[in-house]
Amino acid sequence: MKSTKKLLRLWLILPLSFLATGIIAQTNSVSATTTAVPDPTINTGDTAWMIAATALVLLMTIPALALFYGGLVNRKNVLNILMQCFIISCVVSIEWIAFGYSNAFGSSHGFLAPYIGGFDWAFMNGIHPGDLSPYYISHSQAVPGGGTVGTIPHFIFILFQCKFAVITPALIIGASAERIKFRGFLIFTFLWAVLVYNPIAHWVWSSDGWLSKMGTLDFAGGTVVHINSGIAALVVCLMLGKRSHVKKGLVSEPHNIPQVVIGAGLLWFGWFGFNAGSGLAADGLAASAFLVTHIASAMAAFTWALIDWRMHGKPSVVGICTGAVAGLVAITPASGFVDTTGAFCIGIMVGIICWVMVNVVKKKFGYDDAYDAFGVHGIGGIVGALATGLFATAAVQASSKGMFYGNPIQLWIQTKAVLATIVWSGGVTALIFWVVNKTVGIRATEAEEDKGMDDSEFGEDAYRISAE
Repeated sequence: MKSTKKLLRLWLILPLSFLATGIIAQTNSVSATTTAVPDPTINTGDTAWMIAATALVLLMTIPALALFYGGLVNRKNVLNILMQCFIISCVVSIEWIAFGYSNAFGSSHGFLAPYIGGFDWAFMNGIHPGDLSPYYISHSQAVPGGGTVGTIPHFIFILFQCKFAVITPALIIGASAERIKFRGFLIFTFLWAVLVYNPIAHWVWSSDGWLSKMGTLDFAGGTVVHINSGIAALVVCLMLGKRSHVKKGLVSEPHNIPQVVIGAGLLWFGWFGFNAGSGLAADGLAASAFLVTHIASAMAAFTWALIDWRMHGKPSVVGICTGAVAGLVAITPASGFVDTTGAFCIGIMVGIICWVMVNVVKKKFGYDDAYDAFGVHGIGGIVGALATGLFATAAVQASSKGMFYGNPIQLWIQTKAVLATIVWSGGVTALIFWVVNKTVGIRATEAEEDKGMDDSEFGEDAYRISAE
């Protein structure tokens, strides 16, 4: 125990030493790396990489997230989780192609332009197979007015972003598990994608968006994906109320920990497409994002395991998986802007902060965030977004610097983006939930919960054995 305590103390001072090393290296650097604007032609290497990255991001929802959450629930609710992830992949994809992409990345006119796109690209209107993506390097560097400067087909960018739109509402499932009616869930998810996800994606990633113009740095979705879904998850779990067995003081145990490990491993694997793909090219920036994504996740997972070891006497398998996901969440907005120094620091910070949220704060306040969608994705996203304002360095992208590299205003910009996301996501989520609950109903009955949502909603059993 003493040796573990010493190791944990050493771990807590590592961020300062990593930061000092990074600042010295930055000071001694002769010149910052600059990124040249690519020629406006389709590059087959970039296109091949983005096709692969798009497939990796789809894998994050089905099967990775489905397995991760599915392993955490009671055995009588696992099919419900798998079905929710699968139906989201279908319904949100349809919505995205029909009008969601146009709302998120298209242009509108007048006072609405900074807040939501129009319908010019609805059903892919006016977009052809040979058209180039109007976005490149990172979403915040899109050419105003949608100028064509990318090196991949526009269709690939649309489908890549579709997978982000899919996984974001899927993350909310972790807070509402085991007590939500399927019909109400489906209607809620569709409305949430339209009224919450699409506007925030436009704010941050569209060339017209007000947070984009303000200079918000969000390389792959700290605000748009993780804070957005995490805050929505908190609202949903509070409005749903506690699961019936939690009200009775019973503890909910994962029914299949190996399944949790497989899901977490696939999330880690798919996240390389999520982050490294957000540079929209097979280049040095993608390589840097790939590297820092891996390092931050490893640091967060190891930090979480050390804290579990110190506090409980034993490390936890579920804990190290949760820590890895927290690290992936936190590095997401920063992955295209920080170097390995920032990645080390972010991994340690989020490992500590999210552990406290999951193991201390949730218990103290008693909210039933079933599988820590808020504690990991909401809080991890906030940590990552603010840390981007601290650790962004010109050594990665010349135009982007954080407070520790001479630009303190970036932290304030990141803070405003975080607050705006919290307010919109929280407020509109509450309104959507209230409307759906009043019209079609959204909370399962206690009898349905006790029976299990698999049987109640689908009449199926994940582990039924046929007698022959």
